[in-house]
Amino acid sequence: MCGIVGYIGKRDAYPIIINGLKRLEYRGYDSAGVALYDGTDIQLAKTKGKVADLEALADRKIKKNGTLGIGHTRWATHGVPNDVNSHPHYSQSGDLVIIHNGIIENYASIKKELIKRGYTFTSDTDTEVLVNLIEDVKKNEKVKLGKAVQIALNQVVGAYAIALFDRNKPDEIVVAKLGSPLAIGIGEDEFFVASDASPFIEFTNNAIYLKDEEMAIIRRGRDVKVRKIKDDSLVAPYIHELQLNLEQIEKGGFDHFMLKEIYEQPSVIKDTYRGRLLANKGIIKLGGLEDYIEKFTNADRIIIVACGTSWHAGLVAEYIFEDLARIPVEVEYASEFRYRNPIITEKDVVIAISQSGETADTLAAIKLAKEKGAFVYGICNVVGSTISRETHSGTYTHAGPEIGVASTKAFTTQITVLTMIALKLAKVKGTISHSDYMLHLRELETIPAKVEEALQSDAHIKVIAEEFKNARNFLYLGRGYNFPVALEGALKLKEISYIHAEGYPAAEMKHGPIALIDEEMPVVVIAVNSNHYEKVVSNIQEIKSRAGRIIAVVTEGDTLVKEMADYIMEVPHTPESLTPLVTTIPLQLLSYHIAVMLNRNVDQPRNLAKSVTVE
Repeated sequence: MCGIVGYIGKRDAYPIIINGLKRLEYRGYDSAGVALYDGTDIQLAKTKGKVADLEALADRKIKKNGTLGIGHTRWATHGVPNDVNSHPHYSQSGDLVIIHNGIIENYASIKKELIKRGYTFTSDTDTEVLVNLIEDVKKNEKVKLGKAVQIALNQVVGAYAIALFDRNKPDEIVVAKLGSPLAIGIGEDEFFVASDASPFIEFTNNAIYLKDEEMAIIRRGRDVKVRKIKDDSLVAPYIHELQLNLEQIEKGGFDHFMLKEIYEQPSVIKDTYRGRLLANKGIIKLGGLEDYIEKFTNADRIIIVACGTSWHAGLVAEYIFEDLARIPVEVEYASEFRYRNPIITEKDVVIAISQSGETADTLAAIKLAKEKGAFVYGICNVVGSTISRETHSGTYTHAGPEIGVASTKAFTTQITVLTMIALKLAKVKGTISHSDYMLHLRELETIPAKVEEALQSDAHIKVIAEEFKNARNFLYLGRGYNFPVALEGALKLKEISYIHAEGYPAAEMKHGPIALIDEEMPVVVIAVNSNHYEKVVSNIQEIKSRAGRIIAVVTEGDTLVKEMADYIMEVPHTPESLTPLVTTIPLQLLSYHIAVMLNRNVDQPRNLAKSVTVE
């Protein structure tokens, strides 16, 4: 959440910053701002609303001069969304200008002390407190800006990614990171700063990803100096070569990023298993797993920690790990995990799942697990992200950039990775027959084609969406492997259409939700061929007897459920353990079309952020 963009170099900073902020809109925000410096005057514009509102304000209010600038999209934490609380913020003297992602937890006590020293504040933000603390240190300690930032950050508690400059030093930007992502793009005699690489990908494919408790001093025409915040020691930065390209983050003719990403799933699932799954040879090779296979096979249990959609992927993994590899699994909300004093031992394996690799709660769970001696394995999408660095080992999903806030392709690629891990472990442990193992490998290899086939129902699903777009509530039901898919389907609808929806195990309907069913309640039932098929059919009959309206996801060729349901959405025949990879597709499309028909902001739903980097 929140987005940072900065530039120092030879170009005009304004268009780089504005376009960069647009690329970071997926992170979720409620206000935006920009500060430009030409060596003489600072031009600042900020406003509640979207980047388009900022552009309109900047056209009226400021000169767009300057080859140094910083910009920000804010997701409110301290202080309501308004023009005053928007970033950037000045220090009291007006010399320092800062943008900040994260939360300074001890800002109130610092603010009280600064007020005693004569500082006044115009906003309600913790960020204004931080910039004045830096100014106070700089003035009283008589140190340069970089040293003042280092001293000040050692006094704060919380999470941050910051970028700031001093009007007295027109050739320098200082940045720092703890718990919130920050990348530095290295160009030819120019530098870029951003929350991720997307704002500067057309200018350079070289980037430094700051680690936690690192800061950097970026000076025009000089090498970037990276230091440890704790002790001010120099760090030799590693320059990553970015694999991202501009085409990947453009819509490519689709109306929304979310729809583009739904349709990318056949290719990204293939990308995720390419080179790792050799079905004809009976081989699964995951580089991050090979050297640690005994950690898994000898584990007392696997604990999966995740949030949101990644948690649903973890629930699918619970079924497949226990079913195939016969390893006990617990799936935990990362946000609750560390607060209940969990029992973790050296014989546990913790799998942390996160699309961004920056989820604050998941990172906190990783830290706790490592302190307890557990082996921690990460599954994430973003190369160089914090989770990829903080875990002992792991696997990337290769989904490519996911811009839509509502996760789609991340979910299916996470399940693909988790399935490969489970099959690898089952083979090593001998808990799966060779014939069943080979069947799963061959079937997993066919999933992209089956997803492609499921996508061909898009027009039909749009008709269903038209019928139910004005519903006030939805119920989603599934059993076994498809119970987590029901949860995920309900989440997608809630996220982007703002319609209340709940996911339940189908058998649990009788324990409460059945009271809600009437002719006004659409019920989405996942009723594909499985070991639970007859049970799900019975659940459908119970719904029909109470006048519920049924939308069923069925295996193509199904006739029994087709006779009972009001609408059906067909998917190709798939082995039960792999069905979540295809049954989720029509639910994604249904949510998307309903949201579009309700004129929702599909890619940037209200109040949500792509990467939740604060608690």
